Amino acid sequence: MQDTGCRMQDAGYWIGKIDLHLVSCISYLCSMQYRIIDDTFQLYNLMLGDIAQAKEYILLETYKFANDHMGERFRDALTKKAKEGVSVKILIDSWGKGPISENFFSELISHHGEVKFFEKIKISSDLFTRGNRRDHRKILVIDDAISYLGSANITGYNLNWRELSLRTEGDLALAMKKVFMETYEAFNPYIISNKLAFTRTIFHGDFEIIRDVPSLPLQRIRKKYVQMIRYAKKSLVIETPYFLPGYNLRKALIDASKRKVEVKIIMPRNSDVKMIDILRNKYLGLLHKHNVQIYFYGPYNLHAKMLMIDDSLFSISSANFDYRSFRFQYEIALIGYEKSIVEQLQTHVTETLASSELFNYETWEKRSWIEKFFEWLLTPFRHLL
Repeated sequence: MQDTGCRMQDAGYWIGKIDLHLVSCISYLCSMQYRIIDDTFQLYNLMLGDIAQAKEYILLETYKFANDHMGERFRDALTKKAKEGVSVKILIDSWGKGPISENFFSELISHHGEVKFFEKIKISSDLFTRGNRRDHRKILVIDDAISYLGSANITGYNLNWRELSLRTEGDLALAMKKVFMETYEAFNPYIISNKLAFTRTIFHGDFEIIRDVPSLPLQRIRKKYVQMIRYAKKSLVIETPYFLPGYNLRKALIDASKRKVEVKIIMPRNSDVKMIDILRNKYLGLLHKHNVQIYFYGPYNLHAKMLMIDDSLFSISSANFDYRSFRFQYEIALIGYEKSIVEQLQTHVTETLASSELFNYETWEKRSWIEKFFEWLLTPFRHLL
């Protein structure tokens, strides 16, 4: 097979016996400057192929890195590069990491790879809220040339989830490297600094990179989303696995609908967090009454995190549309007008809607008193779910 930029033949340790048509498709995708990936299996193949080609450095920041077959494949690929002298730095959230420890990466570390676990849990008077201050970003940067940003963790159990990630080629990787290194260098075993310098918007060409840290007054991504929604003139699409919008977001969505903006919100029928599925019902009736279109994605979990305005302005991020992401977590969003990304997002949304069902108000109104009771019971904890 010809070399097409990713040289996928070198990633054969992962791809194995995948048919040649799929390998050809992956090689083609690697040649695109901006590529939206919503198939998790394809995403992991692309990432592993790029890791296999790294010459200078690999930077990986993720919420979850599972101790399963997928985690092992990424660990082994990263270890191989460390053995070749490539600088490897990994930052994993302590909550999201599950049972893995430094021992899981012992061979990588023995070859000068670096692994840090973000904010270990410690007993304090602020344990309940501090425990929610998680590093929820998902970033991969390679050799000042390739970067990934989006919704997908490094796990095997989400292989059939509908994710949304962006792979870029070019100097946007330099901006993503800056984001990673500022966080990584400010790290200590218990907390990453919240200083304002780490939340400044990074402007890179036509892109904005918005960074959030745990903060009640800042909430930069939420405020940016409210601003974007207020600017909408024709259409507005949100994809999110968890939908618990605060008052300002709910008002912005309703006001947009009153301006005759077509507002569509897509969420999974059944997410991986049942309590949020119960609590979100509280908000759906009111939004429906104001002509906000709500869709439930059916085949499996929808884990994409995306906002698109007027088929021209987009946000791809790690942040969910809920209190916890906006208030308590380290998140990142890429915002821009890049036409090729918008066109791919339009296709992505069309395909998502094709497998979704419209919210049924009559069914919602007839939900059981037990469901209504649990909505009421969970409401005080909406900021922490």
